[in-house]
Amino acid sequence: MSECPRRPHYSSGMDRPAAARIPSAVWALGFVSLLMDVSSEMIHALLPVFLVGTLGASAWLLGLIEGLGEATALVVKMFSGALSDYLGRRKPLAVFGYGLGALSKPLFALASGPGLVLVARVLDRIGKGLRGAPRDALVADLTPPALRGAAFGLRQSLDTVGAFSGPLLAIALMLLWDNQLRAVFAVAIVPGLLAVLLLQLAVREPPRREPAPRHNPLARAQLRRLPPAFWWVVAIGVTLTLARFSEAFLILRLSDGGLGLAYAPLVLVAMNAVYALSAYPFGWLSDRLAHGRLLALGVLLLIAADLLLAAAGAGALAWAGVACWGLHLGMTQGLLARMVADCAPVQLRGTAFGFFNLCSGLAMLPASLIAGLLWDRYGATQTFVAGALFCTLSLGLLLLRRRA
Repeated sequence: MSECPRRPHYSSGMDRPAAARIPSAVWALGFVSLLMDVSSEMIHALLPVFLVGTLGASAWLLGLIEGLGEATALVVKMFSGALSDYLGRRKPLAVFGYGLGALSKPLFALASGPGLVLVARVLDRIGKGLRGAPRDALVADLTPPALRGAAFGLRQSLDTVGAFSGPLLAIALMLLWDNQLRAVFAVAIVPGLLAVLLLQLAVREPPRREPAPRHNPLARAQLRRLPPAFWWVVAIGVTLTLARFSEAFLILRLSDGGLGLAYAPLVLVAMNAVYALSAYPFGWLSDRLAHGRLLALGVLLLIAADLLLAAAGAGALAWAGVACWGLHLGMTQGLLARMVADCAPVQLRGTAFGFFNLCSGLAMLPASLIAGLLWDRYGATQTFVAGALFCTLSLGLLLLRRRA
């Protein structure tokens, strides 16, 4: 099987820092992601202890809510990506998705039981699904091919700065307001609304070079234009989703190890700090190195994370596992997005991102449910051991892809 198209690289003497040439609209999209992640992670970092500790939910119910929420987001990405291809416009769907995510936040503060939390979580994830594929396709549309890895890495890095800034803000407010979870949830709407405003004012879509007749991107004739290399990327992404269940279980693992309620968000702070610091450098490397090798290294890091977390719920080993989890994300997430963009025809770029996320979304629900069931019946250690075993499936697919 041939690789996706690769672009020529510049010599080191001619090559200026890639970030200096990334379009300003990509930077703006990165800061939009940062603000929305501050909003979302203020809630997500506290949601496991809110559900289990305050509302009395089980770990299985936590897994169900997380799995349904994430699966909903990834399934919606399928249709939003195809719709953006059909309309020839990405930004309106992204604006609507970010707006829905911001407006779902007050529901968490009002929840008196797991039911409303589930509704709020699903609405929030629908917003994420609506904006995800059009935004990723827009990054690819805006960026020269030789800089795509760096652009996706930059956007992912800024996104992840928000992912650890949100929990830090949540910790500060929890300490300031004596563990008032609902008040923290109410504040989360502010950065979400700022993200919508920045997207509306600072991002302009590139004009289409030539008008094209509209075709249904989901028609069989159109889907046949997606090459076999793309479906290999999809298969690898699915197995990684099965291996990497919700980060909520990382919080539970260290909470069981004695981490205090107010400091529970530190788990996501540590993971996302590593993620943010590594996403751009690895994105830059993906413009220069073989993708298969980087992915294999990323899977090995996830295996290391699972084994470290299986061995310990507190202390240096547990925090090393959290760091390896973040490094795995930094190495693989932007790389997979770049591989999808390289493989897809430009007229089907949104659809390709949508299909990739649909298949990953279908795997997210069983991944979180299996993790919750293993946790309830056998404990945390077996849950993370199972994650390491699923990682071997991804390594097997990478080996088959190389031989194909």
